[in-house]
Amino acid sequence: MSQKSRVIALYKNLQYLLKEYPADAKKMQIGCKKAFLRNKDETDPKKIDEMIEKGEYVKKEIETLYALKKYRAMKKRYYD
Repeated sequence: MSQKSRVIALYKNLQYLLKEYPADAKKMQIGCKKAFLRNKDETDPKKIDEMIEKGEYVKKEIETLYALKKYRAMKKRYYD
């Protein structure tokens, strides 16, 4: 998979995940877009790979946050 397609896929995934972010979703989506636009002129492949890895880490953190939110809701439903 080329770097360009990886970046586009990462951007789309983050935008999708941030639609239901627990805090201010619109603010988070705008911040994500600004971060991608700020680095759009980067040409060094190593730096691009580093940024993609950082983005993947953020994506996993958001997914973990959602899983924790679901877990807490289930726990509250059955044990409180």
